[in-house]
Amino acid sequence: MKKVMVGFAVFLGLMLICTVVSKSIYAYRLPMVTTCRPESKYVEHTVKADGIVVAGGERPVTYLSGLRIDSVPVHVGDRVEEGDVLFSVDLADLEEKMEEKQKEIAKVSLQINTILENKELARQKKELELARARQDYDTTARIEDTQVGRALEEYVQAEEDFREEGGEEEAGRESKDALQSAAYGESDAMAKRDEALKQAERRVEDLLLPENAAADLEVAELEKGSLTEELMQYKKVKEEEGIIRAAFGGVVTEIMAGVGDRIPDTAVMLISDETLPCQLKVTLDKDQKKYIGLGDTLLVKVDGKSKEMEIELDYLAESKNAPGQYEALVTLPQECGIPGMSGAISRTQAGEKYRLCIPASALHEKDKQSFVYLLRQREGILGNEYYVDEVNVKVLDQNENWAAIEEGVVDKDSEIVLSTTKEVKRGETVRWQEE
Repeated sequence: MKKVMVGFAVFLGLMLICTVVSKSIYAYRLPMVTTCRPESKYVEHTVKADGIVVAGGERPVTYLSGLRIDSVPVHVGDRVEEGDVLFSVDLADLEEKMEEKQKEIAKVSLQINTILENKELARQKKELELARARQDYDTTARIEDTQVGRALEEYVQAEEDFREEGGEEEAGRESKDALQSAAYGESDAMAKRDEALKQAERRVEDLLLPENAAADLEVAELEKGSLTEELMQYKKVKEEEGIIRAAFGGVVTEIMAGVGDRIPDTAVMLISDETLPCQLKVTLDKDQKKYIGLGDTLLVKVDGKSKEMEIELDYLAESKNAPGQYEALVTLPQECGIPGMSGAISRTQAGEKYRLCIPASALHEKDKQSFVYLLRQREGILGNEYYVDEVNVKVLDQNENWAAIEEGVVDKDSEIVLSTTKEVKRGETVRWQEE
């Protein structure tokens, strides 16, 4: 009997050892999880964006339009000083331009000479016509005065005849008619003289009037002056061997014409205006723009500067080249930064305080639905065990580190799975590593 009891005890001991070992092996194979409880926090939002330093203003480099560019030794981003070579023009093409200008000048000069000759011929013709008109006036005056004098003589003679024959009735009647006719003849001669002199005088007056204003000579002379000025400019370019140098220092920000192009009427290139401070240009997406506004104070860092600077945002608008993106500009202190340098901005905005906040790493998403894993207990084959439950949640706010969720199935006492040693799914048994 004693041996039976001892054997039974040994059997129970072995069974206990086997149970413990089996339970240990079973538990060892389970995923281990760590958990956290929701906390009350302010959800802050920090925006960080990289950018590039750009010129605060630009000055155009212009030159004689139409010349062909032969070389452009500078590139966008290069710094140039006053006197540095910016580009050069094709000298062979310049020679052709000069020949064309000389031909145009010769053509306009011929036009001017023709106009002057025609003006001189017109002047001489007018002087001749005026001299003849004055002669005609004098001749007309003499002839008409003679006719008036003869008519007067006839009238005087008729008057004498009337006196002499006044005694005889028939003769008196005839002499009276002759006297009347002579009087009419004198009057007609005087009227004819006055009309003829008036017409001759008007002819002289017409010739004395100034000529109609004509601008053809002035236009031609202005055109010749302009062509001559352009030719002088071409000659100056030739004297300088076609090399165009910078009139001021700065950084080349844009080149609008390259080798082989004709110099445009606007500008060949743009150079930064060093009298104006540079700006830091960054691009923001829609989410970042939510937390940055015009006039906000930003922390700005530029290459070469060890400290961050607090500067207000000067400009914020949607990008014309990239819809949905936004361009922001910050004016840097004078003599801070060079176009082309890198920089960055950052700004932290204190958000609202939420009652339930969990680490962002504890939040999951599937099919655009956010969820968390809750640690729960149940009765298992080896007694009480832990398992995970998948619970959908509504996210109220979120940043890189924390997510605020709506209170409901999750409360302040919920144990939310923060990390696991293996991938888990709903209902899976796990080990809980309590901290």
